[in-house]
Amino acid sequence: METLNFRFENGTRGSGTKTELVGVVSSGNLEVLIEPVALNGACEIEVKTAAVGFAAIWQAVMSDFHARWQLADTRISINDMGATPAVVSLRMDQAAETMFGEQT
Repeated sequence: METLNFRFENGTRGSGTKTELVGVVSSGNLEVLIEPVALNGACEIEVKTAAVGFAAIWQAVMSDFHARWQLADTRISINDMGATPAVVSLRMDQAAETMFGEQT
């Protein structure tokens, strides 16, 4: 297992009001816990993954997510069992949409 931590400053979109959990940790999938936390406008993301050695790919996926959502005062915890970058992006968008009550 590898643990990766990312922090994005100066988000422009305040977090929702409730904690949300989406996804299921199983072979090739992941779960995402997203919660509002006072972080001085930052978004923190912790990834625990079974796929060791892919930090650069995780960085790219997390940066892309932050560019889309610009979350502030939000903590995201990800438990991964080898999901592809596309699945990670979709699941993270699902978590954010659920937190804000948005439909796509």
